[in-house]
Amino acid sequence: MKKVLILGLLVALLSSCANYNTGELVGVQGRKAYIEPDPYGMLFIPTGSFTMGPSDQDVAWTQNALARTVSIDAFWMDETEITNNEYRQFIHWVRDSIMRKGLAAADIQDFQYIDQNDQPVILPSGEPRINWDTPLDVIKKDREGNMKAIVYGDPLSGDPGLDLYYTGEDQLSPRGKELKVENLIYNYYWVDFQQAARHSNRMKLEYNTGDPEPTVTYGGQVVRPDGTREDVEGRSSFVNKDWVMVYPDTLCWIADFTYSYNEPMATMYFWHPSYDNYPVVGVNWKQANAFCSWRTSYLNDALFKSGLALVQDYRLPMEAEWEFAARGNLDHSMYPWGGVYLRNKIGCFVANFKPLRGNYVDDGALATERVATFSANEYGLYDMAGNVAEWTISAYDPSAYVFSATLNPDYKYNAKPNDPPVMKRKVIRGGSWKDVARYLQVSVRDYEYQDTAKSYIGFRCVRSYLGTN
Repeated sequence: MKKVLILGLLVALLSSCANYNTGELVGVQGRKAYIEPDPYGMLFIPTGSFTMGPSDQDVAWTQNALARTVSIDAFWMDETEITNNEYRQFIHWVRDSIMRKGLAAADIQDFQYIDQNDQPVILPSGEPRINWDTPLDVIKKDREGNMKAIVYGDPLSGDPGLDLYYTGEDQLSPRGKELKVENLIYNYYWVDFQQAARHSNRMKLEYNTGDPEPTVTYGGQVVRPDGTREDVEGRSSFVNKDWVMVYPDTLCWIADFTYSYNEPMATMYFWHPSYDNYPVVGVNWKQANAFCSWRTSYLNDALFKSGLALVQDYRLPMEAEWEFAARGNLDHSMYPWGGVYLRNKIGCFVANFKPLRGNYVDDGALATERVATFSANEYGLYDMAGNVAEWTISAYDPSAYVFSATLNPDYKYNAKPNDPPVMKRKVIRGGSWKDVARYLQVSVRDYEYQDTAKSYIGFRCVRSYLGTN
């Protein structure tokens, strides 16, 4: 009996040690170790240094890059470019969110997200919180007591008209409803850390005469995306809001080529199942950023509901990150596969581009091709050369290599609507199905305007790695 009592006292003493104050610096106790899980569809790119810049002569004499050694932190990168089917998930989410907001505004109780006091939950943005629990297609009793299916948001069902489908003369297809793409608008928020980091915008203690305690004040001004200026009043001053029409510009297939018949691609490429695993195109730089914002919220919402730790934001890759990943740990190589040749041992082209004298089909594809059709580089990334060129987060400046840092180098500029076009240029990399071989080189820089969508530009996402290798 005494032994049991002594054992119990020892267990109680040991269990209380975690809360016992010894006066020593031991850190916050009780935090669980965290190992970031591999994100689905992404590959790990380790920390490293490489020689960024030309690996061969600058045949076009562009003089917009010079060779220098830079260091890059670890990150995750999409194995392939974002496909039509993946981007369509974003479109459907925006459509459903608009439906649910409209149904909640129409006082349909099933779609009201309410708190414990039966009051609608309003977010800090002033918008109601979306209720995703009620399915849009439910079974209910009609007025006669019979069971029937109700598809909420469908104008043909008599539910509140949400103006999401074409009607009347604008309904061109006789085979079913067509989404009213101009109403698919996604609004999102992002924090401008560059402006928040300015010394003039930092919070500081201000000592007032006769006041025993100092007060926290802010100074400086922030520039909004529309070009307006506001005084800094707190953390919320660095939060920007933006609106984006998310549907791809399917007419880019026609607009990009004069006197060329590309109507079949314009009408079928994005939505037809035959092209599900082809890279999405017709997406401008702002739309690509909106997709990254939505992807972050979509994942973090699921992690939060499961009680798991949140992760870093998805984003477009920095120009240096893109080149580091494209090289695949093969420094000084011209192409992602290494070497200087565009054919393999049996004479087949190893990427989708415009070979020879404009013989588009000699590489096996007339325009875009399914992602991962050609071999991956040493990191396992597909189509880092050819198929479609890819947006980066970086602004384009011919001398960016001169003034940017050598640690995670990047140059950003948030262009305003009234800025001249030269300020709206963003770096694209990798070359596309319509480009000659020079643009497939890992070091070649090019640009496009941020509000322009093309049939040969897509994108892939990255996410910074939490921790070290």
